Amino acid sequence: MDRILADVRQLAVRYGVSSADVAEVPGGVANRGFVVGPRLFVRVARVGFEDDLRKETLVVPLARKAGVRTPAILEYSESRALVVMERIHGTEPVTTPSEVVVDLARLHSTERLSLPGVPTDGWGEPRTTVEDLAVRGYLDTGTADWLLGWFDRLEQRFDRSAPLVLLHGDVAPHNLLVNPATGSFEALIDWGDAAWGPRAYDFAKLRLTEVAHLLPKYLTATANPVSDDELAAGILYLHLSWALGKLTAAPWPAQRHWTAPPTSRLLNLLAFFTTTPPHPWPTLT
Repeated sequence: MDRILADVRQLAVRYGVSSADVAEVPGGVANRGFVVGPRLFVRVARVGFEDDLRKETLVVPLARKAGVRTPAILEYSESRALVVMERIHGTEPVTTPSEVVVDLARLHSTERLSLPGVPTDGWGEPRTTVEDLAVRGYLDTGTADWLLGWFDRLEQRFDRSAPLVLLHGDVAPHNLLVNPATGSFEALIDWGDAAWGPRAYDFAKLRLTEVAHLLPKYLTATANPVSDDELAAGILYLHLSWALGKLTAAPWPAQRHWTAPPTSRLLNLLAFFTTTPPHPWPTLT
């Protein structure tokens, strides 16, 4: 007998839902998800991801207070690593809806607080990655020097010491819900990667073509002034850094996310700069 399924069915009855109206949703790396009737959704942390679920119970109320569209948490059981949430009837979008960046602007305006279990992320040290790739034979010396120079130029375009913001941490299509009939944005879900960090992080898991399209709307909505040049430079810095860091990873087949294959992010970056991107992107090379 599946103990977790049995627990969810028992919980459903407590909420006035027939146990026959409980259905598990396939997938989910960190959690098992269950539809519980028309109004509820239950997530149960897989072993090793309990802290991420606990983190969500702290971050989601802050996000909702800021105006972010995300399901409310109705109940949390730490002993069972389980949350009961309101159910949002939506589907994963084909392309990222522009309204999501309005919610990101709201999230990024959240006052800095001490939240247990919510980490702080920095910009990283891509030079170490480049030097390691050269030593291990993945890059020739000339290419390594060119990349180091590119990182130097990008760092001159943004402030590494700028105030950190509250991040969702995994803004990608599989964590977005849209209305299946109208395509309108409904919710940003799954806060297990939430952290304090540079706002550029929340654009680093979207394709650069989407980022270039979405950035003007974000800049109009944000209460924390930043130039398009500075934010684009920071986003490109992370895309390039993470692309190089993934080069030595083993293939990861049958994954939904476009960044899963080791070379996808780097080739996406290459493809982006062959499409005559808008200002300020061509100036960042």
